[in-house]
Amino acid sequence: MTLVDGRYAALDIGTVTCRLLVADVEGGRVCEVAKEYAITDLGVGVDASGRLSEEAMERVLSTVDRCRATLERCDTAAHPVRRLIAMATSAARDAANADEFARRLADRGVTLTVIPGWREAALSFMGAAADFPDENLLVVDIGGGSTEIVAGRAGLPPVASHSFNVGCRRVTERFCHADPPTALELSEARQWIHAEMAPFFCDLRERGFAVDRLVAVAGTATSVVAVREAMEVYDSARVHKAHVSADELRAIEVRLATETLEQRRGTVGLDPKRAGVIVAGLVILEEVLALAGVDGYTVSESDILHGMILEAAGRDA
Repeated sequence: MTLVDGRYAALDIGTVTCRLLVADVEGGRVCEVAKEYAITDLGVGVDASGRLSEEAMERVLSTVDRCRATLERCDTAAHPVRRLIAMATSAARDAANADEFARRLADRGVTLTVIPGWREAALSFMGAAADFPDENLLVVDIGGGSTEIVAGRAGLPPVASHSFNVGCRRVTERFCHADPPTALELSEARQWIHAEMAPFFCDLRERGFAVDRLVAVAGTATSVVAVREAMEVYDSARVHKAHVSADELRAIEVRLATETLEQRRGTVGLDPKRAGVIVAGLVILEEVLALAGVDGYTVSESDILHGMILEAAGRDA
């Protein structure tokens, strides 16, 4: 794919997080300039109510204001930002009042696109696959409301992809009511996740696709490394391309699942605001590894944000 060099910005408004990436595209590579990240929990209650709450929208809008200030600092005469791409995923897809949310963003000069699950999957794959040429990849993006899984090789059309309405916020709200969650709650969550995802993996095996590497992106996967390494300050360089074994994942899941929410908030390496949904995220990731028949995963910091920027640079060509 031919790419136009220049500075781009991508804003990803997810069910749990709101993130900005400003990056320069240079010779086909995405070079990060600035990042912003906040847990805004846009999707709180959406699974039950079908609507974005006023409080959740205000949290996101406040974060977007901060992101715009960062964007303005990066938009220089020497390196002008060609454009800002803003996308929303599962929570906005499910919400009856997503149009109202989009209008309020438009008042701030941000044009929002609510993307379908298949496009979210494709962008996550595009962002993650670039680092692993000539490998059969299974890219997994666990979000708050949905999980995207894509199989394929970098630079080629995916062999298979699916967006499941199975995310860490959704699973938490449906199953994890006790503090800490009970063994029965987690067992029922696992059964539901397995039933939702198993047909995809059966189809993948029938196609004869052999997975060389499972690549996991987004906050659940990266948090495992930060917790394992007890990172008091998050270090992207140590997280990117780190390998996590299935046994290591299981040990962290068991540890956090037996702690109260308040105890999890004090876990070194875990963003306290992610403590409420991390156990469900880990359970989803465990089930994905089991269904894929792999004994671990590689973490990638290159995700949907990188895919959004690569797509924009390709469209400018």
